[in-house]
Amino acid sequence: MKLKIDLHVHTNYSYDSLITPEELIFYAKKRGLDGVAVTDHDRLDGALKIAKETDFLIIAGIEISSLNGHVIGLNLQEPIPQKLSVDETVDKIHELGGIAVACHPVTPFKGSLGRHINSKFDAVEVINSSAIPFNYSVRHSQKIASRLGIPRVAGSDAHYGPEIGCAYTIMDAELEVDEIVKAISKGLCLPCGGAIPLKIRLKRELLLLKRKF
Repeated sequence: MKLKIDLHVHTNYSYDSLITPEELIFYAKKRGLDGVAVTDHDRLDGALKIAKETDFLIIAGIEISSLNGHVIGLNLQEPIPQKLSVDETVDKIHELGGIAVACHPVTPFKGSLGRHINSKFDAVEVINSSAIPFNYSVRHSQKIASRLGIPRVAGSDAHYGPEIGCAYTIMDAELEVDEIVKAISKGLCLPCGGAIPLKIRLKRELLLLKRKF
């Protein structure tokens, strides 16, 4: 079965996201996705709660702030502490039965891992719709994945409903979280998608600004 999954979405459980659980499901279905990974900043509670309350496929994950940059852990049931080294963070993800993704690995101002990425990672996020400059990010992330010989995935890094599904990963798997994770580990996945359109980025920033006042 070919599945279309956005592997990097933030909900309003993240301090910088506008996406409610209801909007998450609405826009995911609207974009023709089969599932999404909820990867809020340094917290797992939202992802687990949403997964329990919907029949739509939710992969529970976290975008973890390690000492060396941000790491996504997928298929987790327990949170991962912040401010561990990147190697300690990846080891902890694996201990808890998850997989580790190097997200937006070369993007400025996003807590990127850069030279700290190694072959212990299960995948590299080679397409991140939110990355600026987008083409630079894709090109250099592809080089990292090629050098390390590890699978490539994509996610929107959405913080606003209409951004969901701008990038996604096509994978050959059954519609079950464990099967999707296995498919990523085996490299049975294809990153797809593009940058978030400027008009949508600007709308998100205006709404975030409005929320502060």
